[in-house]
Amino acid sequence: MAGRLQGKRAFVTAAAAGIGRACATTFAREGAHVFASDIDESALADLRKAGVAETFKLDVLNTEAVNEAAKRIGKIDILLNAAGFVHHGTVLECSDKDWDFSFDLNVKSMHRTIKAFLPAMLANGGGSIVNIASAAGVLKAAPNRYVYAATKAAVAALTRAVAVDFIAKGIRCNCICPGTIETPSMLGRAAAQGADGMKNFVARQPLGRLGTADEIASLALYLASDESSFTTGGAHVADGGWTL
Repeated sequence: MAGRLQGKRAFVTAAAAGIGRACATTFAREGAHVFASDIDESALADLRKAGVAETFKLDVLNTEAVNEAAKRIGKIDILLNAAGFVHHGTVLECSDKDWDFSFDLNVKSMHRTIKAFLPAMLANGGGSIVNIASAAGVLKAAPNRYVYAATKAAVAALTRAVAVDFIAKGIRCNCICPGTIETPSMLGRAAAQGADGMKNFVARQPLGRLGTADEIASLALYLASDESSFTTGGAHVADGGWTL
């Protein structure tokens, strides 16, 4: 089925790489007018060739900048929040600065974008919000993911709160809980572990391979589209069986 988002307007954060990038290009391919943002403006340049309508630099840690983006863009039907950071370590390796930065980027950035874009979505009769969470923290503990897991559990709770508050006003809000997905960020973490880094990441996936950003984008497409019109407040798992 083609054109599943035909006529819709979508705003995507962290669209320069990984899951955000895959979602931006998938939404565009399915007919959406996509606004793709990221702090790395240069890495957004080639998204126009993939059909993305507009790209621009945005720091989701900056409330004023997010509000200005929402004011400029106006009406959207889909908000995809993909910005995030994976801190490595236990509570003993998590400084106050690590804690604050992780919650600011992984959670408060979603608060910023939802608060900024939601009024226009409501005025337009509704829309779909899709937040990228994680299987870690929401469904299962993972070693050395102390503050990361805490932030992703918060994303799932934030998602449910938005869903229940606006369920009668045409707003749906869901989150996706990926397992280990092959992205530039993940490959960097694997390399930091040395020769066995990639092997270790793959070993914890029961399917025997990593997930792809395109696979997560396919789930995001479903949640963004009208096909999921009876679905809200859910934490949707795509983890290769890791949490079984």
